Amino acid sequence: MDKILEAVVMSSYPNNVKQGLVRRVIEAAKQPMDSEQCWSMLELSTKLYLTGDTKYKREIGKEVLEVYGHYHPEEFEEFFNVRFLLSLLQEGYGPLGKRSHYVLDYIQLGLQFVLESPSANSIFSLLRIEVLRKVCERPSPKQCAKISKLLTQHPQCIPTGKHQLLFCQQLIRCIGQFQCVSEGEEEIMEFLEQVNKVSGLLQRIWRTQTSAILPSLKELFTIISSTEEQEAPSNALASVVQFVPLELMDGVIRNLTNDDSITDVQMMMAIGRMIDWVSWPLGKNIDKWIIALLKGLAAVKKFSILIEVTLSKIEKVFSKLLYPIVREGALSVLQYMLLSFQHSHEAFHLLLPHIPRLVASLKKEDSNSATSSLEQLAELIHCMFFRFSGFPDLYEPVLEAVKALPIPNEDRIKHLLGQNAWTSQKNELACFYPRLASKSETGKIGLINLGNTCYMNSIIQSLFMASDFRHSVLNLTEGNSQPLMTKLQWLFAFLEHSQRPAISPESFLSASWPPWFTPGAQQDCSEYLKYLLDRLHEEEKTGKRIYQKLKESSLMSQAVEHHYLNKTLIEKMFGGKMMTKIRCLKCLNVSSREEAFTDLSLAFPPSDENVRGSTSILPVEEIGPQFIEPPENAGQLTGSPWIRRKAPKASDHAALPMSVETLRFQEPGEAANPVRGNDVGVDAAKDPLSTFGEQTCAPKDSRSVPDLINYFLSPERLTAENKYHCEKCASLQDAEKVAELTEGPHYLILTLLRFSFDPRTMKRKKILDNVSIPVVLKLPILVAPEETEEVCQHGKDGAVPGSGFMTVVYDLCSVVVHSGISSESGHYYCYSRECTDTVPDGQPRDGVPKPASDKQLDFEIQWYLFNDTRVSFSSFESVSNVTSFFPKDTAYVLFYRQRPGRQSCLLHEALAEAGRLHGEPSLHKDLMEAISKDNILFLQEQEKEARNRAAYISALPKSPLWWRDLDRDKDDDSSSGGCSPAAGGGGSGSFHGLVF
Repeated sequence: MDKILEAVVMSSYPNNVKQGLVRRVIEAAKQPMDSEQCWSMLELSTKLYLTGDTKYKREIGKEVLEVYGHYHPEEFEEFFNVRFLLSLLQEGYGPLGKRSHYVLDYIQLGLQFVLESPSANSIFSLLRIEVLRKVCERPSPKQCAKISKLLTQHPQCIPTGKHQLLFCQQLIRCIGQFQCVSEGEEEIMEFLEQVNKVSGLLQRIWRTQTSAILPSLKELFTIISSTEEQEAPSNALASVVQFVPLELMDGVIRNLTNDDSITDVQMMMAIGRMIDWVSWPLGKNIDKWIIALLKGLAAVKKFSILIEVTLSKIEKVFSKLLYPIVREGALSVLQYMLLSFQHSHEAFHLLLPHIPRLVASLKKEDSNSATSSLEQLAELIHCMFFRFSGFPDLYEPVLEAVKALPIPNEDRIKHLLGQNAWTSQKNELACFYPRLASKSETGKIGLINLGNTCYMNSIIQSLFMASDFRHSVLNLTEGNSQPLMTKLQWLFAFLEHSQRPAISPESFLSASWPPWFTPGAQQDCSEYLKYLLDRLHEEEKTGKRIYQKLKESSLMSQAVEHHYLNKTLIEKMFGGKMMTKIRCLKCLNVSSREEAFTDLSLAFPPSDENVRGSTSILPVEEIGPQFIEPPENAGQLTGSPWIRRKAPKASDHAALPMSVETLRFQEPGEAANPVRGNDVGVDAAKDPLSTFGEQTCAPKDSRSVPDLINYFLSPERLTAENKYHCEKCASLQDAEKVAELTEGPHYLILTLLRFSFDPRTMKRKKILDNVSIPVVLKLPILVAPEETEEVCQHGKDGAVPGSGFMTVVYDLCSVVVHSGISSESGHYYCYSRECTDTVPDGQPRDGVPKPASDKQLDFEIQWYLFNDTRVSFSSFESVSNVTSFFPKDTAYVLFYRQRPGRQSCLLHEALAEAGRLHGEPSLHKDLMEAISKDNILFLQEQEKEARNRAAYISALPKSPLWWRDLDRDKDDDSSSGGCSPAAGGGGSGSFHGLVF
């Protein structure tokens, strides 16, 4: 019968004819037959099953074997003996080089017919040894899956005792070597199914033998932490972890992170490879294990490992959000990595270029998964904006991408940041920040944040960029008896000449620290600035004078020399004067008092008051010259702050620059005649700045800096509880108070009083109003009549005959921005540029230095953005728009520099002459030596850091290029399938890129 069957199978008949003939043979096999015939049929069917070159032949062999197993059990048991199986497993079947791949399938098929036979135990014993030997030979995924299928169906064949533990460890090593060599979707799905079968066998063993779990995990960790040069272990190992009971997690992680035998390099290799597992589509709880290990490393303060791994892997994790099948786990890991990386903006900034593209892709996908992920991603982004504010230029594209998504409230943001931080002790991370390889491309140097010291950093950078002040500080002589000024000189010198990307202002902070400030807490930068300038001023008053070289030169008259040498450097640079006049409304007596100031604190008008109706004595201009018609009786009222000047005729509005009407005292019952503070005479055809001025003027309903100054200078009525005690009347009387600027400072500091106490909440609140900032500002300065006439006779356009005022022009040079909603929290950063006078060669020295052209001052001078350690190029456009994009980021302290003019020419001349005589400030010997030594030390630190980083980075597992995922999404928008961003299945190419 075996000959007949073989002839039929090998014949060229059609399969349907063959099938009919085979059916007859199989039916005949169900009848009793002698043992020799059974053996012949069993040998033939074994041959067909193991070596058949077609699926049809193997199916016939299988059918015959099953029939003989059922109907001839004794002969089958005698044929299916231990010696035969041992030969199959060790030597294979068929000619050398063409051994059958179906031996394990054959054994599994035959076992079902001998389970009750006396030889069953012998067969099980043999298989327990042979499957262990097989896995030690590192079979292919397909063969491993067959072993798993066999042992799952016949658990009696699973190795026992010590062999069982060894089997689990070797099976894990097999999984670690699995590789999918095909990119076809069917082949990939088959590979995933094979891996699932193998890891499922481990799960079955662990359920019955929990003692095998920890040794198995130890073997897994040994594989993923190996630093030997070899092929990276397969991501299929992720399938093993998903079956580890979560209740073991805490113990496992605690043992790993406290094991002194595990080196940092090994730990970094292991966690890096685990993070790669987010690509594995079938893994469950993988993200939980990754996050648990990251938290465990933070608990034992392994911050260097966490930093390196996060920076090297976060972009790859982010790219996996494109794929629905792994999105949930990838997003969990990404959230923890970003929310825990709070000591530096580096990790978040690595993702900035890719966020808009990912958001667009998720919006296009339009699925529940994508919608949920978008909302969580937006929440994460706003947390990062809150934590790392001060990068408006970088954040604008991202903000535009997520503007339509929900914004979390501040309590939610603080909760997320608070519960995920690596440590609550910020000083523990101080040595890891900043991680800057070289100085900023701007050539400027940053300042390290020493724990909520951004308020000081922004002020120091603003003062440093005030070039006249900086040069004066750097020119200080040794032994000047001014310890705080000397520390500032050293800080400025290092900012000027250090090779470091950022330096620590720790020494200056301790010396300039206001005693009532709480260490580690956020402070008001304006309060710090006032304290600092006052300290420096008072210190110089009791020490040596700084401008001894000006005294030695013969450039000044004795009177002027006496005037300037009696001023401190702070007074020369930041000091101005203001006259406060109070007029009694009963007797009309006027009392006045002149005061010095270093900054003007500008309050916001009440919300119910029309700010543009606030009328100062001479409204402040953003741009353009003042055109003021003299009063009809100028000789009588020249210089009076309460002159009513002639209003323009309506017919003159279009033809002539609009005149300014200043405010006189109002008689009781008289209606006010308000003048719009910004309705200043501007003739676009005559003033080259007028076009730019229109761009920088505030929108109709918003506020501007001139509005606030006009409000500051406008008369204030003193009535009711605020009545004025008139000396002439000897009683409290209604009065009107007005302030006038009598001397403009070289650097004008304006503080916008954004923080006010709210009696309802008993807290300080912040005024978030957007205030437009003019790049050029014109202030009215009250001068003596003879000075006004002198200026007018020399053809100066800054004064108006008979008005009592002259116009002083200021250029914006720094803006300190506060990001946040409270003075006790948030972040400070600043925009700055260097405004200097340009004195071309050959210009007469006896005149006022010729200023730079308006165009150069306004457009060509480079703006910089200083944000602690980071310094970048910026623009005035960014300064102007920062609050529009980021409502909590508002201008707080402004620095303006006075252009050369009649009032300031002496100081400008002195500074210009000092610059010509001495060039760049020359530092004294000790300071130069300190900078040189520190630069050498920095180079040595860089070399050491490079060696350490090389060791760390070389240890990091090599993974596929993460950006290919994003590029694929960009370039292949038409792809479809389950793993493409726009669908729920997966195109073959993208699927392979996802998993492997």
